[in-house]
Amino acid sequence: MADKKRILIVTQEMKPYTILSQISEIVREYSQYIQENGVEVRILMPKFGTINERRHRLHEVVRLSGMNINVDDDDYPLIIKVASLPGTRMQVYFLDNEEFFKRKQVFKDEKDEFFEDNLDRTIFFCRGVVETVKKFGWAPDIVHAHGWMTSLLPAMLKTTYQNEPIFQNAQLVYSAYHAADANQSFAPTFKAKMDANNLSAVVDAYLNDGVLDLNVGASKFSEGTIIGLEDVSAENISEPLLPYQAELSSRYLEFYEELLGATEENV
Repeated sequence: MADKKRILIVTQEMKPYTILSQISEIVREYSQYIQENGVEVRILMPKFGTINERRHRLHEVVRLSGMNINVDDDDYPLIIKVASLPGTRMQVYFLDNEEFFKRKQVFKDEKDEFFEDNLDRTIFFCRGVVETVKKFGWAPDIVHAHGWMTSLLPAMLKTTYQNEPIFQNAQLVYSAYHAADANQSFAPTFKAKMDANNLSAVVDAYLNDGVLDLNVGASKFSEGTIIGLEDVSAENISEPLLPYQAELSSRYLEFYEELLGATEENV
């Protein structure tokens, strides 16, 4: 990129810490690729109970910990931990909370059932990301969210947090992956949860012909959307849209440049 940009990567999983799907490999390779091409990168993800802290050398960042995150009018403490991504010069920050992330499964229980509180965990994580970056005092040029657990982040940044100075110049990019389980699980309580968390205004954007579609909703609040996997539908996804890329290439950085350039033209 022409000058060194700051890219905040927010993801629900990444190799070697949490490996559930292709997202973990994609985010791992992509993060290193853009960092090696002159981008300053910081990565935020949940600290699930499946992550071995000793093996991956996580330690608490005391100056960032101690905040409370509100979900349904209840406060939950946020603990921030950090580790160096092996083979890189990148830091990965982990958002932790005993209520939401200590369990020894990620999204499904021993019976392969989606956890009933996954939507609460999503709200906590997305809000926690915003509050953590505010404490960083590190203004990103691009916020790139990966996966359905990050799908409310663009909406929050465009509504609840729209006046936060740290994000005023950030362009939002969302990478769409499979979200069918989350869509089905969240649908019955989605409107009530959004109402309870001061997000009533975003509900309609996440409904695709009356059916909950987290990818479609996230794309409406993003400056650009990337199709993360070949078999993920781009139907009703808002433009600008970068189709699925089979291999890492400069196209990702070019997409960022296009979004940043469009913003500069509108200033």
